[in-house]
Amino acid sequence: MGDQTAEWSDVSGRRVRLATVDDAEILAHHRAAMFRDMGDVDDLGASVIENASADHLKALVESREYFGFLLEENGEVIAGGGVWVRPVLPRPGMLNGALEGYVLNVYTEPGHRRRGLAREVMREILDWCRHRQLARVVLHASKDGRSLYEELGFELSNEYRLKLG
Repeated sequence: MGDQTAEWSDVSGRRVRLATVDDAEILAHHRAAMFRDMGDVDDLGASVIENASADHLKALVESREYFGFLLEENGEVIAGGGVWVRPVLPRPGMLNGALEGYVLNVYTEPGHRRRGLAREVMREILDWCRHRQLARVVLHASKDGRSLYEELGFELSNEYRLKLG
């Protein structure tokens, strides 16, 4: 499913690279900080999510089911996102089954926001998904992220959600 060590650079001195298992703490930090910044958890709750997520993300990266994209500037990770590649059962238009990408953990560090970094990460993710011929890409958008995803061509779907327990 692609080279786990690939990296891309641009003229601004930034680079986007695929995360390795050694980046699990960064991936977990982005996940937890995203929930904290959306107001879903406080600092303590974010810490709990970060600790609980690190081992899961490490295992998913190791199994090549989760591909993290980290944007670095001057050697510091300032933004990122990921795609969890998963099978889709046969359905209309995809009778042979297929793979889809579930985008999650898109996050930009607070001091670097409003510079188009999430857009840059998302473009890399979408190019990567196209190159691997994934059938579709899905995500759940925060209120602040909706306009970006709509600009990138995402459409609102008919998903319902029921929380159990």
